[in-house]
Amino acid sequence: MSLYASLFSGVSGLAANSSAMGMISDNIVNINTVGYKGTQARFSSLVTESNSTSYSPGGVIAKPQALISHQGLLQGSTSATDLSIDGSGFFVVANQANAQGADATISFTRAGSFTPDEAGFLQNTAGLYLQGFALDADGNPPVETIQNLVPINVARFTSSAEPTSSIAIRANLQSSQAVNAAIGTYDNTLYNFSMAGYDAEVAAGNVPPAVGLKPDFQTSVQAYDARGELHTVTFAALKQADNTWNAEIFVSPPSDITGATVAGTGQLAAGQIVFNGDGTIDTTATSAALLAPLTVNWAGGSDPGQITFNLGSNGESDGISEFAGESTVISTTANGAEFGSVIGVSVNEEGIVTALFNNGLARDVFALPIQTFQNPDGLTRRQGNSYTISDASGEGSLKLAGKGGAGLVAPSTLEASTVDLAAEFTNLITVQRAFSASTKIITTADEMLNELNSIKR
Repeated sequence: MSLYASLFSGVSGLAANSSAMGMISDNIVNINTVGYKGTQARFSSLVTESNSTSYSPGGVIAKPQALISHQGLLQGSTSATDLSIDGSGFFVVANQANAQGADATISFTRAGSFTPDEAGFLQNTAGLYLQGFALDADGNPPVETIQNLVPINVARFTSSAEPTSSIAIRANLQSSQAVNAAIGTYDNTLYNFSMAGYDAEVAAGNVPPAVGLKPDFQTSVQAYDARGELHTVTFAALKQADNTWNAEIFVSPPSDITGATVAGTGQLAAGQIVFNGDGTIDTTATSAALLAPLTVNWAGGSDPGQITFNLGSNGESDGISEFAGESTVISTTANGAEFGSVIGVSVNEEGIVTALFNNGLARDVFALPIQTFQNPDGLTRRQGNSYTISDASGEGSLKLAGKGGAGLVAPSTLEASTVDLAAEFTNLITVQRAFSASTKIITTADEMLNELNSIKR
C-alpha cells in the first residue's frame, strides 16, 4: 500500500540525510587537516514500482563521492621536510619504519607533514613512514618498483666518506718552453731518471735531489681514499719536443700507496701528451695510460680506489693546452669528500633528498617516487588520511617526480584541506531541512493511517 511505502520512503530520507550529515561533519572537523580530501553526498532515488495507473514510492539513498583527485592550496612552511605534490600522484608510505618492499603495508597519501622520529626516519602526523629509492654513489636510483623502496632516513649517513674517482685539470704548458738539457736521460721507468723519482727525493728531504729530473710543470690535487683520508696526487710534465710533453702522475709521499709502477716512488701512470698545431690536446695520440682509470692501492688498509684524470676533450682547450703563455694552472677539480655530521636535509622538485653536512658538503641520498592512478577517486580510504588500491582505482604506476604525468614535489609546503567551509555550512542547512521534511512525511503518513484505522469505529 502506498501509505506504508510513503512511511518507509520518509525513513529512507532520514537515513540518507543522516549519512549526508556524517559526511559534512567529517569535512568540517577536518578543515585544518593537512592533505584532507572532502567527501560529498550524492543522492540517488530508489524506485520500486511505477506505471500509468499506480505509483509506489521507493525513497532515496545517499552515496559518498570521494574527491581525492582535487588538489588543495599549497601553503608555505618553514620545515624542509614538509612536502606536498604540485600535480597528480601520492607519496608512498608504510606503517612501520623497519619494513620495506614486500614486507611493508604500503599506502598512499598527500599528507606530507613529515618529521624525523627518534631513529631519524621521516614520518607524518599519522605515524606513516615516507618511502623512497636509495641512490647509488653516482646518484642513480634502482628499478622503480615497490620492492625496491626503503624508509627515508638520512641519519645513517652521519659518518660516511666518498672516495675520489675523478680529477679534472685545466692548465697551459708553455709552447716556447726550452727542452731540458738532460732530456736524453729521461726514463719514466727508472727511479733515478724520472719525475716521480725526483719527487720522492724531495719528499725524503733530499734537497736538491741528486737523482731524477725536475718537472717543467707540476700541480697537486687533494684526493680522498675510501675512509675519507686526504692524499696528495701530483701531475707533472717535462717537455720532450715541440707539441710533445712527457707526463707522470704520482702520489706524494710514496709511502701513501703500495704497488707503484716504479719502486720507491708513488707513480701511478706515465706517458706522453701530444698537442695539435693549434695548441689543443690530441687525445688520440696521447698515451692511453694517462687517460684510463688508474687503480690506486692506498696504504694503511683502505680499500683500493680508481681515479680517472680528465685532461680535456680532443681538439679542445678545455683541459691541458699548449699556448705561448707561461705554464700555469687554470683550475683543478676533484670529487670525493669526508662527510661529517648531518645537520639537515633538503628536497628539490624532482624529489631528490639531499643530506647536508656540517663541513659544507652535500650528498644526494634518496629519490621520492610518486604513485599515480587512473582513477584516484576510486582509492579506498584508510586511517591517517591515507589510501590503498581498489578495483575502482586501478593498480597505478610508480614514477619519479615530474615523469610520465606525475606531479612535482613542492618542498617546504603543505597541501591544505580541500574543504570549503561556506559550502559545507550551506549543505548543512539543506540537509537539516531535508531531514525535517522527511520527518514530516512520516508524521503525515502516520496521521493518514490513523484516519484509516478510525473508519471501522
